[in-house]
Amino acid sequence: MPNRNITPSTPSRGLYPLGLDPFTSFRREIDRLFDGFFAPTVDAATANTAGSLWPSVDLHETDQAYNITAELPGLEEKDIEVNLRDNAVSISGEKRSEHKEEDGGRAYTERSYGRFQRTIPLDVEVDTDKVQASFTNGVLAIELPKNPAAKDKARRIEVKSQ
Repeated sequence: MPNRNITPSTPSRGLYPLGLDPFTSFRREIDRLFDGFFAPTVDAATANTAGSLWPSVDLHETDQAYNITAELPGLEEKDIEVNLRDNAVSISGEKRSEHKEEDGGRAYTERSYGRFQRTIPLDVEVDTDKVQASFTNGVLAIELPKNPAAKDKARRIEVKSQ
């Protein structure tokens, strides 16, 4: 079926003066909506010229603990903060990057800064006294042992037909 334009090609005369035809403005708004929906977006909080600030995170769950690893290349231990609140672990920090080049009498400097935060909700209550975190070669490793008392709180409920 051929795609046809159902709006008039010339501005409306008489009933809708000065191009205020409601169908034309409606179509313009729909076109704007779809153009914006399919357009690629770049969020200034998660990306910059030095690359993505959003850290890659892996979560592995066992019967005894949650193990989280986050890739944070170019960061130092002092730039990272890990918090545990309301059964969710938050990894946040600030990435600073500076690049300098000097060639003869010219100097070129490029700097980029950006904050990031990842919050990971956990299904089972964590034993906060036994949580451990380590940072080696740009990889953050967090071990969150599950609270043994929390396991007893969960139980399967049988569904009966009436």
